[in-house]
Amino acid sequence: MNTQNSRSKKWRVVIPVIIIALVVGWYWFRPERLVTNRRVNEAFPAINDLAAQILESGTFHGGTHPTEGTATIYRIENGSRVLRFTNFKTSNGPDVHIYMVAAEDAGDSASVQHAAFVDLGLIKGNIGDQNYILGFDLDLAKYRTVSVWCKRFSKNFGAAPLMPAAQSTR
Repeated sequence: MNTQNSRSKKWRVVIPVIIIALVVGWYWFRPERLVTNRRVNEAFPAINDLAAQILESGTFHGGTHPTEGTATIYRIENGSRVLRFTNFKTSNGPDVHIYMVAAEDAGDSASVQHAAFVDLGLIKGNIGDQNYILGFDLDLAKYRTVSVWCKRFSKNFGAAPLMPAAQSTR
C-alpha cells in the first residue's frame, strides 16, 4: 500500500510540472504563429501624398525566412520621415521587430548582431502595407538597411538594403 501511495504523490507533483513546462514552451515558441498571418493595410500617412518625396528605397530579400516587398523612406509634407512597406510578406513569429541597421546589407543574423541598429518597434503585420515613423535624429547615411528581426531567437527574417533615390516624388 505504501508504494501505491508514493506513486500517487509522485504523479501529483509530476503532472503539474509537465503542464507548466508545456505552457512555458508554448509561450516561448508560439507555434500557432507559424500557421497564422497578421494582415495589415495602412494607408499612406501623408495628407497630400503628391508632395511626398522618396528619399531611399530597397527590395526585401529573405534571411532565415522568405521575405518580399519594398521598403521606401519618404519625407512627407510636415518634414517628418516615414518608412513604408509595400507588397510586404514574411513569416509570422514571436517578438518580431523592425530594425534600421548600420550596414550596407544584412544577409544573415550575424550581420545585424554585429552592427548598430535602431528598433522601430514590433512589426504591425507579417503581410501587407504598413508605415513606421522615423525619428528626426535617425542618420540615413549610417542606417542603410531595414531588417525584420526576431528578438526572441535573434534571427534576421529578411532585409532590404536601401539606395538613395533620385529627386522624385510619390
